[in-house]
Amino acid sequence: MKLKFKKQQYQENAAQAVVKCFEGQSNGNRRDIIDRRHYIANEGTIWEEVIDEDVISFGNKKIELSSDELRKNIRNVQKQNNLDYTDNEGFMNFSIEMETGTGKTYTYIKTMYELNKAYGWSKFIVMTPSIAIREGVLKSFQITEDHFQELYGKKIRYFVYNSNNSSNLSNINNFAEDSNIQVMIINYQAFNTRFKENRKIYEELDELQSRKPIDVIKSTNPILIVDEPQKMGKTEELLTEFNPLFILRYSATHKKDFKYNMIYRLDAVDAYHQKLVKKINVKGIIFIFRRCRN
Repeated sequence: MKLKFKKQQYQENAAQAVVKCFEGQSNGNRRDIIDRRHYIANEGTIWEEVIDEDVISFGNKKIELSSDELRKNIRNVQKQNNLDYTDNEGFMNFSIEMETGTGKTYTYIKTMYELNKAYGWSKFIVMTPSIAIREGVLKSFQITEDHFQELYGKKIRYFVYNSNNSSNLSNINNFAEDSNIQVMIINYQAFNTRFKENRKIYEELDELQSRKPIDVIKSTNPILIVDEPQKMGKTEELLTEFNPLFILRYSATHKKDFKYNMIYRLDAVDAYHQKLVKKINVKGIIFIFRRCRN
């Protein structure tokens, strides 16, 4: 049975809030020659030919806007969405607040397509707080891929980074060397260096021409999408390891003292008024304690 997805204006608004922060950015990708590959064609036949081939890496094009231009865009988006102005250093961290059950994962997949359409950005990493949520995100990519192909005429190529999976290396190569939209789905613990398997991402590997997987990934300047960032804890400090173009943080419960630019909010009250979630009545229980004498 083929699933059908209804267009929701609030999901479109959330995606456009991100896109509008970069108005004025030109469309395109970055193409770098990172190595020279030598191989023999027709090996074992009467004739052999040695071929030299450039190893090409595709990355997200750098942001061309000045700080003033970014500030103006962000403030316009915040004004449009009735949010307080912020003036945070760097302008590279954005928060999107969406109530549980309103299609947060669908929204950030749609945002990837919109960013690719508007600016050509094609490298994304989705970070989740647990393996269970990671698998749920993977399922969302699977069940929506035909739907989004109908909308945008292309499919996202996605994979799960698992430190115990031998196919990781070919996936990472494809992530960098393919010009299509590429998404790596990873849980926070997978790049925690306390465990031996997780350290592989920081080790030089022959299969990657003596490069480290983390260096291959960071060379693309991926856009990081952090699912439930309030659960990251100290892992937050490691996000810069990926050399992100910018970071998008999606949650229903951002920390109250967050220091990032809020550009879209769909809280519980908004979700209820738009009939996106059901009202929940909670009955209180009163305990009466009697003082007993011995």
